[in-house]
Amino acid sequence: MDVDTPASAGRRAGSSLDTAQLNTFHVKLALVSSGGPFLDGYILGIIGIAMVQIQTQWRMSILWSGLIGASALIGVFVGGAVFGAVTDRIGRKLMFMIDLIAIIVCSVLQFFVTNEIELFVLRLLIGIAVGADYPIATSLVTEFAPKAWRAKLLGGLNAMWFVGATVAAFVGYVLLSSPDGWKWMLASSAIPAAVIVCARARIPESPRWLHSKGRTQEAVDVLRQTVAEHATLADLPEEEGAVPMRALLTGGYLKRVVFISVFWTCTIVTLFAIYAFGPQVLALFNLNGGDEANLGYGLINLFFLIGNVVALLLVDRLGRRPVLIGGFAVSALGLLYLAVAPDSGLWMVAFAFAVYAVFNGGPSILEWIYPNELFPTEVRATAVGLCTGISRIGSAIGTFATPWSLASLGLSATMYIAAGIALVGALVSFFMAPETKNKDLHVTSALT
Repeated sequence: MDVDTPASAGRRAGSSLDTAQLNTFHVKLALVSSGGPFLDGYILGIIGIAMVQIQTQWRMSILWSGLIGASALIGVFVGGAVFGAVTDRIGRKLMFMIDLIAIIVCSVLQFFVTNEIELFVLRLLIGIAVGADYPIATSLVTEFAPKAWRAKLLGGLNAMWFVGATVAAFVGYVLLSSPDGWKWMLASSAIPAAVIVCARARIPESPRWLHSKGRTQEAVDVLRQTVAEHATLADLPEEEGAVPMRALLTGGYLKRVVFISVFWTCTIVTLFAIYAFGPQVLALFNLNGGDEANLGYGLINLFFLIGNVVALLLVDRLGRRPVLIGGFAVSALGLLYLAVAPDSGLWMVAFAFAVYAVFNGGPSILEWIYPNELFPTEVRATAVGLCTGISRIGSAIGTFATPWSLASLGLSATMYIAAGIALVGALVSFFMAPETKNKDLHVTSALT
């Protein structure tokens, strides 16, 4: 990977945001922005293992099990829907810090919970903070990223979700042997959050956002400090314009909101249910339960991560549409096999889960690429937050319903439902997904 410093990039006079070379600032921004997805994956992943102990100690009902599993997802809906719009109004930088501080505080407080209500409220608040971070972080990366690297940097943020979930699975596996290990599991998310908030302290405001608010000289100053010494805003006048918030609820932008919300929901309903109740689900596939199910849970996380990496390598070569549609179609086949032959043995079950996890990588990385490419700067964070929130409604319902479905309908029927959801995603993507490969941001975000 050829990465310049801002100074060396500055020798290329006339660089703009879309045409700039990738430099060390872009890489740093992507890394610190990936902290939000990492924490989301960690927080949701760790609860799946912690619940193994909590359900036994508290003799938790199916109702509370579903509510606590879905609580963070409900919070993400609120955080994305509310704070995306706030971010478009007051800027990206301030909110970039506040949300992580809230995660640190609430994570530590989880150590001291004594009942379901307290745990539900704290995880709801953590979810709100995570939901707020998504539109902030992805908007910042989008608005700084060169065109040639935009998809990789944005898709890489989603890949960090699976890194977080994988780390959580193995942290939980180690702590599960302790009688009160669940307390340490839930509080442990404060550690990466503290590291990330320190790393974010020196990130500047988005030049695209500054320009959209008429603060052009500030935008140029930021651009020349971070992107290139002689960088210009030459590509922005075509992109910026008076796009009101209500535009997201009418016409072409509403169609984009619907497309993104549906495919995003279809991607994560099954995914989040597996993360919230992974060990319990795997135990039903005749794994021996206990360590074997928990270890299998960690390995599935690795397959999800592998799928994201592979999709990142293909999304600029094959294009957005083939990666999205093909990913849905093949992952549905993996789930369909699990529905048809749930008793086929350890290795075939593992292979089917691996197929689902790897090919789910295509839709997963596009969760951040499409919404950030398809909306203009003035409403980008609002749109990302809105789509995040809508997708989390479906995932919260799916996560809440998973214990009931497994108990009432059985494992096979639950997997049939999961496969059907993936097929819906493939169909919606086939008819609605645009191709944005190799296009400038002002082109992909325009309706014409």
